[in-house]
Formats: sequence, C-alpha cells, structure tokens
Amino acid sequence: MPPPKKLDLIPLEFRQRLSTALQERGFGGIVEITEDLNFWLDEAGLEIRIGKSAVGEYSKLLKDQRDAFAMAETLLGDLNIEQESTMHKVLMQMIATAAFQMMNSVSEAGGDWDPKGLAHLSRMLKDLMQSAGLRERLREDEERRIARKERERLAGEIEQKAHQLGMTKDTVASIKADILGVNT
Repeated sequence: MPPPKKLDLIPLEFRQRLSTALQERGFGGIVEITEDLNFWLDEAGLEIRIGKSAVGEYSKLLKDQRDAFAMAETLLGDLNIEQESTMHKVLMQMIATAAFQMMNSVSEAGGDWDPKGLAHLSRMLKDLMQSAGLRERLREDEERRIARKERERLAGEIEQKAHQLGMTKDTVASIKADILGVNT
C-alpha cells in the first residue's frame, strides 16, 4: 500500500483553506499558494512542509472535480426524466465494467481482495442497482402521469363537442369514462 500523500496528513482546516485559496485564484498561483500553505502550517506549529508539485496536483484535482460537477449539472439540467434514466443505465454499466476489470486485474496479479474493499464495492454496486430501479419507476410514473393528463384533455374536448352536438349527459359521461378508463 502506498504511503499517504502529505496533503492527506495535514489537518482538514488547512486543506479547506488551501481549496478556497486555489479557487479564489482560479487554480493558478501555485508557488505563492504553496508558500502561504507552508506559512500557515509553520504558524500552527506543524513541522510538515508541502511541495509545489503536491499543491499543483491538488489544484488540478479540484479543478477537474469542479468541471465534472459543472458538466453533470449541465447535462442533467437539460435532460428529461427518460434521458436521465438512460444516462444512469449507461453510467451504471460503465461502473460495473470498471469494477469487473479491476477485479480481474487483482486476480491476475495474484493479489487478494481486502474484505472491506470488496464490501464497499458490493455496496456501491447494490446502491447503483437500487438507484437504477428507482429511476426506472420514476420514469414509468412520469409516462403514466403524462398519458393520464392527455386522456383528460382529450376527454374534456370530446365532452365539449358532444354537448354541442346535443348528446345526453349520460351518453357524454359514458364516452368520457371510456376515454379515461373509469368504470361508471
């Protein structure tokens, strides 16, 4: 197992402060921000020093994460529930494939699975499958709701026309019930 990164060893408040500084400077100014971070750590009495490359790597990670969230928000904001459901299915397939490939890699390398890691992977896949099922039910419910509203709209139009043609209330009610699928 590789040793932890130095940034993972500093207190959370300093990582948050670093994240804020990077975002405020547009993920640039790595040299100055690194100097600021080391000053903050020294001021707090911590004897750890962080290098520019670690801060640069962290900056790239934060920027990539921000860009990914922005892209996901844009994509999901423009999707209807059916498109979102399809996208979710594709994402789930991609993750399942990646997990399978990772399992094969570990097996081929003769490595053993960490029980906790395997449990986390299983839990993630289970959660994804539950989420996919929930999204599918939401999509089906939305389709039923839209179809019902359309039947109600059509029934209203037909009811109006039937009255104009002089049909009896009972005949109009019967036609409307047939359209809406309601037993009278």
